[in-house]
Amino acid sequence: MRLLHTSDWHLGRSFHREGLLAAQAAFVDHLVETVRAERVECVLVSGDVYDRALPAVDAVRLCDETLVRLRELARVVLIAGNHDSVQRLGFGSALMDDSGVHIRTDPARVGEPVVVGDAAIYGIPYLEPELVRHPWSLDERSHAAALTEGMRRVRADLDARRRQGLHSVVMAHAFVTGGEPSESERDISVGGAANVPAGVFDGVDYAALGHLHGRQRMTDRVRYSGSPLAYSFSEERHVKGSWLIELEQGGAGGAALRSEFVEAPVPRRVARVRGRIDDLLTDPRYETYRDHWLQITLTDPRRPSSAMERLRRRFPHALVLGFEPEGGSGEDARTWSERVRERSELDIAGDFVAEMGEAAASEAERELLHEAFESCRQRDALL
Repeated sequence: MRLLHTSDWHLGRSFHREGLLAAQAAFVDHLVETVRAERVECVLVSGDVYDRALPAVDAVRLCDETLVRLRELARVVLIAGNHDSVQRLGFGSALMDDSGVHIRTDPARVGEPVVVGDAAIYGIPYLEPELVRHPWSLDERSHAAALTEGMRRVRADLDARRRQGLHSVVMAHAFVTGGEPSESERDISVGGAANVPAGVFDGVDYAALGHLHGRQRMTDRVRYSGSPLAYSFSEERHVKGSWLIELEQGGAGGAALRSEFVEAPVPRRVARVRGRIDDLLTDPRYETYRDHWLQITLTDPRRPSSAMERLRRRFPHALVLGFEPEGGSGEDARTWSERVRERSELDIAGDFVAEMGEAAASEAERELLHEAFESCRQRDALL
């Protein structure tokens, strides 16, 4: 049984206002070609198909085209993630079952597998603890309790499937204990707790996880595929792609598992660099970042003027600019309220001008600021 495990497409997402739909479409081309070349029998999409509950029209169109293309080559099983709308993603799912595209968004159906070849595939959509606590009579409101009950329902059906000689595959969208998050996943914690122990999947031949954006092996049989593209600068060292999984009949310990990570195309790499602006603009070692999407942190003692404009002449795809002066301490270490206490509005505004420019505010600038404050006070007095 040959499976391709992918997740967290986040169709319609942008990267610091840069559109990613073309890059996502290129990933789809790669995915379809992989399914064809590797003779994949079933594609597993472990949630967060869209980036938001109400996706843009172009994102819906790309999803539709993707499912049509994949279904020409293999069966598809897809679950809802925490970014997806259960109602919108699940619309028409009963009709799609007959076509070979199986969308699982209803927690009530977690114990009903999709049988593909010699594998029983159980789709557990993202389980919001508050929404399943009462229907499932859970003792506590937590992700661990919700997914444990979901797996109990899976196992209740699985025993019969094993007697039929079927492999067991579970798809879930959750934060498994020990996983390494990035800055682009939405927080799903409930009362400060989001983690689910990997042991909840014990005894399953393969658990295809979604939610975390970096590929990870929680155990040999419990894995994240990660997102196909980088969605934050914290993912600069990620290798993106999908898990190609092959299950064969094994001994008492379960199916024999062979795997390969199939790397996805990289439309534009992301990176974080820091240093003084003159070094960034002249040092040859930074030339390698010319075509990257960049997060740049300047460390000059004073904030350089027109910094982003100057940097983009060398790095046209710079997206984020920060300022952390070297050796910052003293006044800069104090809270904002401490720094402005007992200081006049004019002095604070003067500090802002000095911070943003290369010199203190001139007398003419201070006079203009004074007139502005007086005008605001007079307007407020009339309200």
